[in-house]
Amino acid sequence: MTAAGGFMIPFCIMRRFVLVLLSFFAIEAFAQVQPGFVDLGESVPGVVIELRYASDENFVGQRIDGYESGHCFISAEAAAALARVQAELAPFGLGLKVFDAYRPQRAVDHFVRWAADLEDTKMKAAYYPRVAKQHLFRDGYIAAKSGHSRGSTVDLTIVSLDDDELRELDMGTPFDFFGPESHGASAAVTPQQRANRALLQSLMTKHGFRPLAEEWWHFTLVDEPFPDSYFDFIAE
Repeated sequence: MTAAGGFMIPFCIMRRFVLVLLSFFAIEAFAQVQPGFVDLGESVPGVVIELRYASDENFVGQRIDGYESGHCFISAEAAAALARVQAELAPFGLGLKVFDAYRPQRAVDHFVRWAADLEDTKMKAAYYPRVAKQHLFRDGYIAAKSGHSRGSTVDLTIVSLDDDELRELDMGTPFDFFGPESHGASAAVTPQQRANRALLQSLMTKHGFRPLAEEWWHFTLVDEPFPDSYFDFIAE
């Protein structure tokens, strides 16, 4: 290779330079992950990851700020607890499917901006058909802070691993449905749907998680390692 002015750079030196440069970028990418966090997909064998906020299949209808890749991060302690839940489900041909875990603060800020735009209701029919958008703050569906940003809260369901489609157990409402039907103890769903919710809740509480009464899919590790920290790192 010839540099400016005709000077020939030996191939071995150029190769070493490229390797050092690649290593630098790899270190920089890794450094964006907060110490104490792990990649959930790599830490829990067999877990299914479907990050809804990294796509347009969510109540906003577009990819959310801070979700730059399909990697799902969570505190190491929460990942270890989820691995124990997964291990209990596996003998029955079942497993966990995770919709969200660590959520950067900038994603929460995106939700807040969206909620303030009362003209944007394109996803209303699917996610909040009986809730007026101007009441999302008042009714607690949207908030300026989220436990997800502390790194030990997870949104998830149970799937059957015995078929190619990884079918979700019927919980009565979709993930992120805004309405009383999504309350864990809602009587508006069928007995089978309540039983499916009870299975998820019993396993999660057994392994150290606390449920959120208003959302059957939402659980927070009781002994979370960062109870007072709201993170905003982006893991690309």
